[in-house]
Amino acid sequence: MSKLKCTVIGTGYLGKFHAEKYASLPNCELVAVVDINEQAAKDVADKHGAEALTDYQSLLGNVDAVSIVVPTTLHHQVSKDFLNAGAHVLVEKPITVTVAEADELIVIAKEKNLILQVGHLERFNPAVMGLGEMDDKPVFIESHRLSPFNPRANDVSVVLDLMIHDIDIILAIVDSEVDRMEASGTSVLTKGTDIANARLTFKNGCVANVTASRISMKMERKMRMFRPNSYISVDFQERVLTKHFTGDKEMFPGVPSIETEKSVFENGDALLEEIKQFVACIETGDAPLVNGEAGRRALATAIEITKLLQ
Repeated sequence: MSKLKCTVIGTGYLGKFHAEKYASLPNCELVAVVDINEQAAKDVADKHGAEALTDYQSLLGNVDAVSIVVPTTLHHQVSKDFLNAGAHVLVEKPITVTVAEADELIVIAKEKNLILQVGHLERFNPAVMGLGEMDDKPVFIESHRLSPFNPRANDVSVVLDLMIHDIDIILAIVDSEVDRMEASGTSVLTKGTDIANARLTFKNGCVANVTASRISMKMERKMRMFRPNSYISVDFQERVLTKHFTGDKEMFPGVPSIETEKSVFENGDALLEEIKQFVACIETGDAPLVNGEAGRRALATAIEITKLLQ
């Protein structure tokens, strides 16, 4: 099988890593990287033996797959151009600025039988992958995603920057429509919302309490899920999955004992796994873990939370 001709649009902090992963895969050829900063593009291209460009137009119709790692406001237009040109697209989260833009990309990808994958990287965290399928859906979920201030990603609110990771995971786990939501938050260091909390109530009865902050003094990324007879804790940062569940013995008369299983995962390469799945889906036609519809669902929920905050 011939190698997939791949390109990366945007060589900023994350884009350069996308380029690195494509260059490392034996079934991919990184043909070009694009950035409006000519030197930035050249630095990444020279490292991997690719062409450096400041405009992607010449690549339309000449590549098989593309990672789009540009500011969110450009996601729709760049993705649309490549999909219309017949290329499979991996676009960083959030998928687009508006739900209507996401819908348009989904339609084009379906019409042209192309893979549209959204870069919700936390889905490929080893601890999240270790969850597997849940027979019993959670009845209550609590998540905290706290981070010190970083000026790199402040073109969007903390909801679209950080909270959307947990929104995506929660929506996938609960697998039910949101019935109602409440939200509160405030700006501290930027003009947008820097710390926010949302309470999502699903039609199946599950409640999720989600907190995100980009002004914390420490880094914390944890999620706790409570189910009948069990409690699961996921530490995204330390890659630890802990399951507590009722056992066969009694710790008090009539009260079952609590058993614990703890799994600590090695520090895997989530971005490499994400791109490997993207490439595999191109080759097999299978749907990616985070397809356009999943990206749209997370975006729509994040937008509704943002509206409540305003």
